[in-house]
Amino acid sequence: MHPAPSLILFTVLSGMGFGLLVWLGLGLRVPTGLAAFILFGLGYGLAGIGLIAAAFHLGHPERALKAFSQWRSSWLSREAVLAVASLLVMAPHAAASVFWDTPLPLLGWLGAVLALATIFATAMIYAQIRAVPRWHHWSTPPVFVLAALAGGALLAAQQTLALWLMLALGLAMIVHWVIGDQRFAQARSDTGTATGLGRFGRVRLLEPPHSGRNYLLREMVHVVGRKHAHKLRVIALGLGVVLPVIALLLPAGYVIVLIALLAHIAGMLAQRWLFFAEAEHVVGLYYGKR
Repeated sequence: MHPAPSLILFTVLSGMGFGLLVWLGLGLRVPTGLAAFILFGLGYGLAGIGLIAAAFHLGHPERALKAFSQWRSSWLSREAVLAVASLLVMAPHAAASVFWDTPLPLLGWLGAVLALATIFATAMIYAQIRAVPRWHHWSTPPVFVLAALAGGALLAAQQTLALWLMLALGLAMIVHWVIGDQRFAQARSDTGTATGLGRFGRVRLLEPPHSGRNYLLREMVHVVGRKHAHKLRVIALGLGVVLPVIALLLPAGYVIVLIALLAHIAGMLAQRWLFFAEAEHVVGLYYGKR
């Protein structure tokens, strides 16, 4: 699928913002005053930037409010509801920490649960799409959740926790890639099943359905060479996991955390670009792109 920059920024930045709010809500760090203002502001800022980027990805951003109306059946709508709910519930806890140095643990815990649910809902938007076999698997949500929690732990300067989460994230990414490479073949989809003509024999296309580019080809079909995909996987794993882990094994310090954080963000941007670019939508079968 087309790796839209807005979706890449949304899933990476928003995930890290909500991941930070999870740890702040659970009391992993209990900042007050200026420190609380900076950390909560960072969490809210990243979450907000991500949500704004997602809104601009919509065909009609002015209709974004309608995304809240289908929460019974749509993971996109559930994500929107959970995101707003977590930010609203966490707000009194954040304000009490900043202005009165008296956190509200109960609201913090509830906000943390809602923030974690928001991250999971974001992952399920993609995991529930049957038309993209690579995504439609249990291995998709762990990558999103672990990336958000690991990034949040880095933002909270919790080196030990971030180290273990990074290792878990690296394993989740590898598992997702290995399983994902087999998913399309396991779905047993081909031109015959796509057209419904497979029962009559082997089906091949005489010519493409369209003479030029169209919306489906632009948004749903994106071809990445296997050689380039492997290089990007190495970059994503190296910057997103290996380099941060090496940095976190060094003596504790904010400079070390900053290096690990910047490397992690760069790696996650590469991983998320590849996440979308490698996704093979079954509509590509109609165009001979598989």
